[in-house]
Amino acid sequence: MATSVCSLENKHCKPCEGGMPPLDTETLTKYMQQLDTQWQISSDNKSIFRDFKFKNYYHTMAFVNAVAWLAHAENHHPDLEVGFNHCLIKFTTHAIDGLSENDFICAAKIDTLLPSFIGNKS
Repeated sequence: MATSVCSLENKHCKPCEGGMPPLDTETLTKYMQQLDTQWQISSDNKSIFRDFKFKNYYHTMAFVNAVAWLAHAENHHPDLEVGFNHCLIKFTTHAIDGLSENDFICAAKIDTLLPSFIGNKS
């Protein structure tokens, strides 16, 4: 993962009520380079997603709770699909029907959570 002077995990989400365009392809590429390589962008460029794997249900749920806390603090909430040993996270900015910087900020912050989760297999 590349780092920059003002890396994404050090930024905070800004309110988005619409009225702005989704990020362009060049900006999407720049932001994707700042995330862990396991994050993927959807074929329509409207969302980013990653499936996190864990040792067991307990570790999965601990991670989900940490993600929920982070999303609440940033006021930017992902779609989550939770199973016994995995959590699929998908970010999009509904107000603009596409991706905003907020999606990448939250993804980068989630990446920083991972070392705290013993048993993580991602």
